[in-house]
Amino acid sequence: MSGLDEFGEIARLFRPLTGGAAGAFELKDDAAVIPQRPGFDLVVTKDAIVEGVHFPLGEAPDMVARKLARVNLSDLAAKGAEPAGCLLAVAWPRSYQLRDRERFAQGLAADLEAFGMPLLGGDTVSTPGPFTVSLTAFGWVPEGRMVRRSGARPGDLVLVSGTIGDATLGLAAVKGEIEDPDGSLAYRYRLPEPRLDLRAALRRAATAAADVSDGLIADVRHIAEASGVAVTLDLERLPLSGAAATWLEGQPDTAAALLRLASGGDDYEVVCTVPPGVRKPPGFTVVGKISEGEGVEVRAVGRTLEPGAGGWRHA
Repeated sequence: MSGLDEFGEIARLFRPLTGGAAGAFELKDDAAVIPQRPGFDLVVTKDAIVEGVHFPLGEAPDMVARKLARVNLSDLAAKGAEPAGCLLAVAWPRSYQLRDRERFAQGLAADLEAFGMPLLGGDTVSTPGPFTVSLTAFGWVPEGRMVRRSGARPGDLVLVSGTIGDATLGLAAVKGEIEDPDGSLAYRYRLPEPRLDLRAALRRAATAAADVSDGLIADVRHIAEASGVAVTLDLERLPLSGAAATWLEGQPDTAAALLRLASGGDDYEVVCTVPPGVRKPPGFTVVGKISEGEGVEVRAVGRTLEPGAGGWRHA
């Protein structure tokens, strides 16, 4: 047990995370107020993560908190939004002592401060089940400028930021299935970097966008379905880190290995579409093209592959 009741826990662990935000009322009320911002739309997103599903059993509480913040910030980034605040829900396992809860709050505080997203409220409960945490994140975007999934048009190019596949290899490294000498792959899995630096470029150039959470193929499919178009992906164009490229060189079936990297998820990069006449934003790689029709065609090593789900699917 923590030694604190719910209100004492909120006051001690989470009130400092408000950053003095006026609408949070020091977490002393049952609700928060988000002041209006003329000329902007309020974007809302929500993600939950569960022990043993989205992070390893026994993961350090501060790392859980930071991943929670970052996966939600990734959604805001893909919409071209600026963080405004968040609501937190925590279901503590009965095994969590006060020191574990404090460590969680410290990790969350570090990232909320770093990314400018104050805590506005939430709830804490106990559970006999796995550690489960959820965040609802709010962000501002210029009115009418949120980058949706549904804007892709035939002829658009498909671009992805950063590198793809590190997180799925990182999970394999955490499980001891592959070597990770410098720990870079495990780090990418445990602590993704939300691409908030891409917001202006997305608002300027992208016709559609999504963050790469379920897997590149799956998230491109989400865009294609929302936009009513078809997409062709060339996996030989995948941007890879040095560690992922080294792993790929040792695989007997290059096409199958590329498919694994493009389906693994948890990269939290941004996949977007841009018209062919628009200059490619810095930091992006062209990996495919939009056409009329429906469905996703995946190609590698001179042949068409069967991608299956192409990523994570929730039961």
